[in-house]
Amino acid sequence: MKYVAPARGTVDPTVFGRPPLAAWREYADLLEGAAWPSIDELNRRLPAGMTQRFVAQTPALLADGRHYEQRIAECGQIATRAGNWHDLLNALAWLRHPALKQALNRRQMAEIAHMGPKLRSRAQYALTHFDEAGVIVGLSDSALLALWDAHDWHGLFWRRRQAWLDGSIRLELFGHALLELALNPGKLLVGKALVFQTDGDADLPARCAAAIDAGRVLLDPLELRPLPLSGIPDWHPDNADEAFHRTAVCYQPRRAGREYPPPSPAS
Repeated sequence: MKYVAPARGTVDPTVFGRPPLAAWREYADLLEGAAWPSIDELNRRLPAGMTQRFVAQTPALLADGRHYEQRIAECGQIATRAGNWHDLLNALAWLRHPALKQALNRRQMAEIAHMGPKLRSRAQYALTHFDEAGVIVGLSDSALLALWDAHDWHGLFWRRRQAWLDGSIRLELFGHALLELALNPGKLLVGKALVFQTDGDADLPARCAAAIDAGRVLLDPLELRPLPLSGIPDWHPDNADEAFHRTAVCYQPRRAGREYPPPSPAS
């Protein structure tokens, strides 16, 4: 069943006070205001150096026949639907992470040049999955990776609960579809993660953008690791109870034969 986001004005305000939306508080006026922000309001928030602009997605705009990604690359236009949560949250991802968005666009364009605008490669699926549901994870403790590889969710989120609090594992949520799902307080969130080995306060988005541009990651959707975000402390009101980590439906077993690539090494 297709997800339908709640209407603006009906969103439970508690969702803006807990992860992941709490981490986007600099855009609280755009998310929580009574009225939808206009295209002009979004463009006034563009970071320095960003050459792309948001434009209203209208029939006249779409009449140019360009692929969505082509319009960004060739015209610098990010087609944005009015009064639409998905597109507003996509705009926020552009505002916060323009280098990541630009890297994804360049890779999409390279694939379009190879495949044509009608067909999609495995790499395009990977790029799109990450754009929609991506989470960038920095990991300094390899023992956590073994738990994750095995889908030992009780171990990763309960026995090693402190690791999520002390910086042994940290993340940057990027995917705008995940942010849209988080508007519903009952949703159990599962991200699609890229993992980077870290030995300090690495700039995870910058490392990820560089890896995407270099073609080292997102060549196939099977590279992406499922990460049940609702197990992280404070991300779901029930996860302070051990029972959650034994019964939550977002905790799926590892499929037979499923393997994951190693983390990208520390730079």
